[in-house]
Amino acid sequence: MDTASFQFVFFGLAVAVLSNFSRSRVWRSVVLFVASLVFIGLLTHDPVSLLPLAGFLLLGYGCLMALEHGWARLMVWSILAIVFAYVWLKKYTFLPEQSFLHFPYFTLGLSYIFFRVLHLLIESGDGVEKRHVGFGVYLLYTLNFTTFVSGPIQRYDDFVRDQLTNEPPPLNAAIVGLQLERLVRGFFKVNVLAMFLQAYQQDAILQMGEMMPLNLKLYAAARLFALYPLFLYCNFSGYIDLVIAIARLMRITLPENFNRSFSAACVIDFWSQWHMTLSSWFKSYVYNPLLLALMRRISSLTIEPFLGVFCFFVTFFLVGIWHGRTSQFVIYGLLTGLGVSVNKLWQVALTQAMGRKSYKNLAKNPAYRAFGRGLNFSWFAFTLIWFWGDSKEIHGIFAALSPALWLGVWAAIWLSATILLALWEITRAALLSLKTSDGPMLTSRYARVVYASALGLAALFFTALLSQPAPGIVYKAF
Repeated sequence: MDTASFQFVFFGLAVAVLSNFSRSRVWRSVVLFVASLVFIGLLTHDPVSLLPLAGFLLLGYGCLMALEHGWARLMVWSILAIVFAYVWLKKYTFLPEQSFLHFPYFTLGLSYIFFRVLHLLIESGDGVEKRHVGFGVYLLYTLNFTTFVSGPIQRYDDFVRDQLTNEPPPLNAAIVGLQLERLVRGFFKVNVLAMFLQAYQQDAILQMGEMMPLNLKLYAAARLFALYPLFLYCNFSGYIDLVIAIARLMRITLPENFNRSFSAACVIDFWSQWHMTLSSWFKSYVYNPLLLALMRRISSLTIEPFLGVFCFFVTFFLVGIWHGRTSQFVIYGLLTGLGVSVNKLWQVALTQAMGRKSYKNLAKNPAYRAFGRGLNFSWFAFTLIWFWGDSKEIHGIFAALSPALWLGVWAAIWLSATILLALWEITRAALLSLKTSDGPMLTSRYARVVYASALGLAALFFTALLSQPAPGIVYKAF
């Protein structure tokens, strides 16, 4: 069962129906736990392959129990043990090959379990009021099938608030309608838009290795890089739409993971709108503690503004290398950290040169925001080369054109993104300004019904016509 297929949607809807037979937290927890086990069983048919994952979960719970029983001095060692176990099971290439397990085992979902386990350990060992996490609740939280494969990363307190109560979030006809619409939208993104975008990008990769006129090769180069961010957005955010809708029908409110990411006018804003739960997790457990630690040790007012720059770099370097175990993800992490830290340096420099008020006025200027939006898109597209390509493929692509021509390609991508994204923002604002007595016309109930029906029919048509599976969810590989 793929994670964005008809089978997955029907599975999720069936679980939602069963879950709503009773509001009892025991009933809903049993349904969720059984559904999660069935879901994992459908992903792998070999129980032995699950043993390393089970070991990781037991290690995490053992560390959690040690902290709960007052062994706070073990907190650092517990975190290091979980990090090492994760790195070892994921087979990061800086570890010796001989140290790895040499039989096929299941790691799907491990990255997101890793975040949830670390979250529990840090919150349990920070000296705040202690709480007991039972083993059943621990498994329910870490194995929840709606967040198992690719997130979003839900905090434990938010999960408990909805799941372990006899008064879960309400569910009425209006809410059901909105979630069904979101299901249709997510399915269309993954199975239609992402499929076509990937096909065009793959075609561009093939063209880069062929003999053809220079103008066509330049066009292929621009498509190659500009289409992947759009594909990744449709692929990942479409899947997130599916799981958020299914969870809400089960009376679980998952956090949002995207907020109009490409409307961001700078790299820092982009990462607060793209994969938001990942960014928020790293902000809480890497950026903030690191910044506070440095500020306690460095009292210089001259250096203080640049501490954030350093912390941004470290945080987003770690975000980058979390995505993969090979050296190319080190480059991806370096570039991601570089982009965010340079953006912060730019803000610090302009604030010092212009004054805070003048800089804020500049940041609100439509032209400044438009060029920043285009630059952010171009930089993100550039960093993603090391996200989707291997070293041989990357070398072949860059060897196809001279450095001067590549500069022209990236200038064209920046200019095109600036214009097209600005036009999109203007068009969106104009359409939302069309209002009836009940509010914006495009968000009315009737418009939503027409919109969802059209997307649903299109998704069914293209899925039947193409008769092939959609691209796999990219983030389930991490």
